[in-house]
Amino acid sequence: MTASGESFRAAMAQWPSGVVIVTTGTEGAWHGMTASSFTSVSLDPPMVLVCLAHGTRTHRLIAEHGFFAVSVLGKDQVAIGRRFAGQEPAADRFAGGSWIPAGTGAPVLADAVAWLDCRVAHAYPGGDHTIFVGEVAEAATPRRVAPVLFHSRAWGQLADPLPDRIGVADTGLLAVLRARGFTGARLAGIARALRAAGSRVRLFDPHGADPYGEPPPPQDLDPATASALITEPAQVRAVAAAGAGVAEFTAGLTSGLTAGFTAGIASRPGQAARILEAAGRAGLTAVGHIPEAFARDRADHVVATVARLAELGCDEIGLEEGAVAATPVHVRGLLQDAAAAAGTATVRVALRERHGIGLVNALVAMKSGVRHFDTTLGGVDGALPAEDVLFLAGQLDVDTAVDRSVLIASAAELESTWGSVLPGRTYRFAN
Repeated sequence: MTASGESFRAAMAQWPSGVVIVTTGTEGAWHGMTASSFTSVSLDPPMVLVCLAHGTRTHRLIAEHGFFAVSVLGKDQVAIGRRFAGQEPAADRFAGGSWIPAGTGAPVLADAVAWLDCRVAHAYPGGDHTIFVGEVAEAATPRRVAPVLFHSRAWGQLADPLPDRIGVADTGLLAVLRARGFTGARLAGIARALRAAGSRVRLFDPHGADPYGEPPPPQDLDPATASALITEPAQVRAVAAAGAGVAEFTAGLTSGLTAGFTAGIASRPGQAARILEAAGRAGLTAVGHIPEAFARDRADHVVATVARLAELGCDEIGLEEGAVAATPVHVRGLLQDAAAAAGTATVRVALRERHGIGLVNALVAMKSGVRHFDTTLGGVDGALPAEDVLFLAGQLDVDTAVDRSVLIASAAELESTWGSVLPGRTYRFAN
């Protein structure tokens, strides 16, 4: 006894998969179809397989030619998948994309997430399908974006689980307080409270290796919670000797679009690479920040910069909201692509509070896999306050190692000397 075709299809529809276009033929006589029955088989030699129904034209042509190509679709290429699946009529399926011939002659999608050019090594019977095993002659990953998924007969994107834990860093408070005349013991006390809460704090001046105020005693300084914003590779050794465990720098976009960005950015040729190399030698965590990352017209350049920083070995990559307001939809799209481009590097975000949208963007960031937020206590520089981000995390049952109650007490103390109510929304009450 075997399962019915209907029950089998219903069960298999619950298995999510990526979507590929399987193609074959020579230029001028290309043919292809959408498929999801695709997987890797072997690493040495590199092999993949596709399963194709006997009655399809693609099956017949692959059997005749002895080669095929596979193009993996990105999240923005659903229309191509539908067209090759016959769900959208088209006189020429290849007219709606940038297709180029690979070495075998089979066409590949030039801007696919990945493509593989294969020669048939084996063809095995599999019921009403044939299992074509191809030895991969060439492979490429032209574009780093999130893939499209197929589940329950519907097209979709990656699921959005919340992170199990988040962390926050304060990257703005001490600079603001220093500009308002806070010095010495007052600054040291505030910094000590933030670090005692478990928050990483930017302690060191971006224009030198001197800390804000007097350097804390060695026994009072945990390198894991002390960071320095630097502009030159030569500053790495000095801030490491002063007790910082994290070296931050601002990176220019790969396109050179640096006009209007913060002065002192590491945008000169090779500057970021030299800072990263120096940080590695000193044993510091390296963080590259990309300003105005959520400006819509810079999305492609931002993703390319993320990929380049990751390639250079940057440990963490920060995406900063600036004068151009971030919207939830754009935050979602950019973070999906940035996460794919970052590889093993950690992606962190610095969001701003605008009419309550800051926390919405923070929620979207969490749902997009972000676990680390750059904030400012009380939101005194317009940044999203750490205590608000942690309040949101608490409402979502997302854990954190940062003690929000300590931050609330620090915010209340800050307000007493600030002269007005702080911009933060939640520091007056606990979770």
